Order: sequence, then structure tokens, then C-alpha cells
Amino acid sequence: MMWRRLLDKLHLALFGYQAHRRRLLARAPEGALKAFLSVPFPDKNTPISEVPVLALDFETTGLDAKKDQLLSAGFVAINRGEIHLKSRYHKIIKTRGELAEENVVIHQITDSAKEQGAELAQVVEEILSALAGKVMLVHFARIEITFLRQACLELYGMAPVFPVIDTLTVAKRRLDKRNLPYDASSLRLSTLRQSHQLPAHLAHNALNDALATAELLLAEVACANRGEQLPLKYYLL
Repeated sequence: MMWRRLLDKLHLALFGYQAHRRRLLARAPEGALKAFLSVPFPDKNTPISEVPVLALDFETTGLDAKKDQLLSAGFVAINRGEIHLKSRYHKIIKTRGELAEENVVIHQITDSAKEQGAELAQVVEEILSALAGKVMLVHFARIEITFLRQACLELYGMAPVFPVIDTLTVAKRRLDKRNLPYDASSLRLSTLRQSHQLPAHLAHNALNDALATAELLLAEVACANRGEQLPLKYYLL
């Protein structure tokens, strides 16, 4: 399996997202993953305002996707530069074992709440269905990418590829162009929102953070464009 993952990474680097999607599609099992991979990703030269996007956020029991678990998922879609609140989604996920007290304090998801949660397979299916044909939008991409890939590995035996926009990276590129020093804390979601004069939001709720990230992307796009339509490839991770 390790050699196949290395080959997949090499194929992605050499041939890009679309070719790699087709490669994975050929060996994907029937079901949600194959349905996701069967829909082409948006073309990287499409103007960003015309790209369908799904802002996604997870709450987890820790930072290691191989040993920690998904606790909740939230997402909201952006179409033609507008956030579609009717698409909003939030689910708590049933996880194994008891939650650490310090974890509960952060995300406010209790053991009793997660025992009533949805099965991981159901949530991943719903995420893949919503994500088909769209670009994933996150803030600090490592969490969402590694946890979703790990969940797919556990459920389907393979991990798909996702074109991703990371608002943290988008903001970092913008700040780096100024050639002025800045503190790493200025890249936090709440701090970046404040710099764009966006209202404060209730953090550590997956849907709230997904919506906050969607709003931040629109603000960053408005800041970067200044009248011109930049393509998706300008924003991709």
C-alpha cells in the first residue's frame, strides 16, 4: 500500500488533479467515493467568482488523523461568489471512547452528545456528495485534508485527491508580497476576519467556522481582485 500511495503522489505532481482523479476513479469501489471521483473538478483557469466551492470544517479529538477521531463536520457552499445558507450542514459524529475534559471545554461536544451522533460512514458520504465537482475551502488545510483522507482510507480502502483553497495560505501569500514582517498569529481565522472588518464569530463549532472561512475567502478575493478576475489556480493550495 505504501508504494501505491507514493505512486499516487508522484502522479498528482506530474499530471495534476484531473488526471489523478481519473486514475483513482478506475480503481475506486462502487459507492460514494466513486460517485465523487466521477465528477470532474473545476478547471484551474476558471475565474474564481465562477468556481463552485464548499467551505468545510471539522472538530476533532486531536491533531493526529491516524489516532484521533472526527467529532463533528460542518460545511456551506459558495456559488458564483455568494454563500448559500440553504446548503449549510452540521453533524456530530459518533466516536469511540470517552472524550478528554480539555477537549470538551474547547468544542462543547459531550460524551452524551456524540453517543447520539451520526455514523462516520454517513457523514463522509454526505461530505463527498456535497463536495463533488467543487473545490474544498478550509482554513489551515492540514486538519481537514488529513482527517478526510484517513476516513476514506478506513471506509473505502483508498484516499481521494481534493483541490483545495486554504484561506490561511491565501492570506499568507498576500502578506508576504508586502515584504513587511508580521506575526504568525495574524494568520488566525479570527484575526484575519478582524483585519477585513468582518464580525466576530463563535469559534470551535464546525458550521460556524466553515461559514467564517467562506466569508473570509470572499473578503480575500475582493482584496486581491481589485477589479480583475483572477483564476482558480491563483488560489489553489
